[in-house]
Amino acid sequence: MRRKPLERHQTLREKILETIRESILKGTLKPGEKVAEPELAERFGISRTPIREAFRQLESEGYLTVIPRKGAVVTELSERDVTEFYAIKSILEGYAARRAAGKLSDRDIERLEQINDKLAQLAEEGDVKTFFKVHGEFHDMFIEAAGNEKLADLIRQVGMKFNRLRIASLSLPGRMQISVEEHKKLIEAFRNHDGEAADHLVSKTAELGGRLLLESMKEQQSGRAHSPMAEAYDL
Repeated sequence: MRRKPLERHQTLREKILETIRESILKGTLKPGEKVAEPELAERFGISRTPIREAFRQLESEGYLTVIPRKGAVVTELSERDVTEFYAIKSILEGYAARRAAGKLSDRDIERLEQINDKLAQLAEEGDVKTFFKVHGEFHDMFIEAAGNEKLADLIRQVGMKFNRLRIASLSLPGRMQISVEEHKKLIEAFRNHDGEAADHLVSKTAELGGRLLLESMKEQQSGRAHSPMAEAYDL
């Protein structure tokens, strides 16, 4: 059975998204560099419409900046971006953890442990891409358990815009292992229905992620380190 045009359109769009994301994370596409529509159109054998849709998606995730009449360029990350994002993440997710602590069931906590066991395995394997996805499932579970839809929507919106920062932070040496250990402490707080401890742990871990990423960015600027994102893709 032939694939419907809409399905093909969506599949190609996803391929374009993944291609550009990985090129930016690997450093093949550098901050400030233009992403050429004609080259992508020729490479994938498609019109520019799905490419422009992909550009808008990537702009919403913080990878690209679309400039009228000039096209799309790779967004430059700033120290301010990192500081502001992790401050917001710390507050919002900490509050979600505080609320979730009194609502998570024994079965929910068992599921969190299973997810964290999977994360430990992925950290051992060094699989950052899958770790990032499963890590999101862990956080989504307690955020949903908080029972505040507006809060959950806000966390998702902010997180989506800064996916690039989140992957960069988890890509730092030892960062995945730290996340697994912090999750173990958080699960214990949930088991004890200790909202204050859960809030503190989530806030502290977010602040640590931001601080480590800032340090890495400063090292890269001084030419003393390789990109943690590039290392995550075995470059």
